[in-house]
Amino acid sequence: MIDRDGFRPNVGIILINQAGEVFWGKRAGHRSWQFPQGGINDDERPLAAMYRELHEETGLKPTDVEVISWTCGWLRYRLPRNMIRRHLFPTCIGQKQKWFLLRLRSPESAFDLNASDKPEFDGWAWRSYWSILPEVIYFKRLVYQEAMLFLSGAANAGTPPESLLIAEEVTQDKDSAYAR
Repeated sequence: MIDRDGFRPNVGIILINQAGEVFWGKRAGHRSWQFPQGGINDDERPLAAMYRELHEETGLKPTDVEVISWTCGWLRYRLPRNMIRRHLFPTCIGQKQKWFLLRLRSPESAFDLNASDKPEFDGWAWRSYWSILPEVIYFKRLVYQEAMLFLSGAANAGTPPESLLIAEEVTQDKDSAYAR
């Protein structure tokens, strides 16, 4: 489902452990790392999509986590020109995301990166909250920063070092209210 402006609805997940570290997943077959995330199906609400994506990408179930907070409105990023598939209709120019902050309740043995037929991650690590920002792919970095800043209070993550922050702002709109 792509909206009239060319953005695909998506959820992003920041999963923290009891020490406040974040789950950082290594993309299967790649050298890049990211938070769990994925598209919202036509028949899904953001919360349901988040739980589905969480299970598909980490093997965790709703009982394994606690939802602590979420972002308001949509955070958007545009794809680089060379990644836009102009031959498809409707053309997707980027993603609009709702981000969720979760706390792990279960032991690490609950993780199963092979929970889906096509695993998203082939490795993972716990990292300090702000340490991942420099590693985020350039076109997603502002959205990650905005989501992390918004959720940092609920995560008790403190403030990020100024050297990690990007000065630009992410466009956030309120065109759709979050609903459980």
